Amino acid sequence: MIRVRFAPSPTGNLHIGGGRTALFNWLFAKAGGGKFILRIEDTDKARSKKEYLDEILYSLNWLGFNWDEIYYQSQRFDIYREYADKLLKSQAAYIDKTKGDAEAVIFKVTPQKIKINDLIRQEIEFDAKDLKDQVLIKSDGTPTYNFACVVDDATMNITHVIRGDDHISNTPKQILLYKALGFNVPEFAHLPLILGAEGGRLSKRTGATSISDYRKMGYLAQALVNYLLLLSWSPGDNREVIEIEEAIKLFDIKDVNKTAATFNLDKLNWLNNQYLKKIDTQELTGIIIPLLLEKKYIQEDNFDRNYLVSLVKLFQGRLCRINDFTEWADFFFVKDIVIDPQAKDKFLTKDLSKEFKLFVERLEALDNFDISYIEASFRQMVKELNIEAKALIHPIRVALTGKTIGPGLFEVIHYLGKERTKERLSKFIKKE
Repeated sequence: MIRVRFAPSPTGNLHIGGGRTALFNWLFAKAGGGKFILRIEDTDKARSKKEYLDEILYSLNWLGFNWDEIYYQSQRFDIYREYADKLLKSQAAYIDKTKGDAEAVIFKVTPQKIKINDLIRQEIEFDAKDLKDQVLIKSDGTPTYNFACVVDDATMNITHVIRGDDHISNTPKQILLYKALGFNVPEFAHLPLILGAEGGRLSKRTGATSISDYRKMGYLAQALVNYLLLLSWSPGDNREVIEIEEAIKLFDIKDVNKTAATFNLDKLNWLNNQYLKKIDTQELTGIIIPLLLEKKYIQEDNFDRNYLVSLVKLFQGRLCRINDFTEWADFFFVKDIVIDPQAKDKFLTKDLSKEFKLFVERLEALDNFDISYIEASFRQMVKELNIEAKALIHPIRVALTGKTIGPGLFEVIHYLGKERTKERLSKFIKKE
């Protein structure tokens, strides 16, 4: 049975690169009817923090990568010592005395050629003569990364090691240890790096932020998983939007591109928009409500959910991030709107008192404040005034919302309501 593992270290949050590695392991296991093992590499007691562990576990759950088994390296020190003693007994390792009575266990590297058939990169050859003897157990009793990794992969029956290609240099060291301990060597697949848009290493500015940050910024888990999929793999036929269940059926690790992937925030935003368009409006409203509560735009147990659903529907098609709603729809929730200075200079410098006053009077006269009646009243008014509709649409929009873009003007007026519309337009009507 296929058994793969994802092995994060709780010395930091789960980032984009780690998220993709977790995805490709999880996907490979699901595609092959295997098991996805989570191994927490927490041997560095000084740098390992509970808050990082909590964030990693939460993020993996949020992305939907449920694990079948979980292990903590910090609970396995006796196992590492046992296998170090085996190597000492077979004279494949030796004791190195350090200061005081402290002892380190060192593995003797014997010169040899090492070949692996990487599932992504095909054949890779290493020469062990370039390697120095390897520390297995440090003088403080903690295992080194490569030794713990080999012992864990072997004792956990890991069949395939799928990891970033920054680990390629560790592979020959680990293969020597597999052989010295009489373990089966797993198959390897080294994923290409993810680069920033300008070609360099991924930085905070170019997307190297934690998965939980993307969640807080308003990305849907499904959209982020879809995007991670496209970083070095494609479902074919130039398709970019693909549900995870279909991806499981199509995925083959050998189809992963060996060249570096480029992180593109615009592509992620576009994908997120595709998923936000499709999500049920009621469900999306439920996701948005906590953001509105946080900004104090609404009060708990004291808001009209149906009204909120209507507002969300107005913006849903153009949202790139969930958080866009609280920025774009703020004028529906605050008493005093902030008018964009450039918009004001462009559309509200001319005195439109007569036109605004007339429009307010027309709106007040409406018994039915539905969108179609509001629009009909407006169209009739501009016809009587013999002016183009756009000459008033833009100024009215800015006066009501503070912005130059947004949902249809008549929808905005309908959901603002007669009183708030009158109040905001009246601020631009000069008193006679």
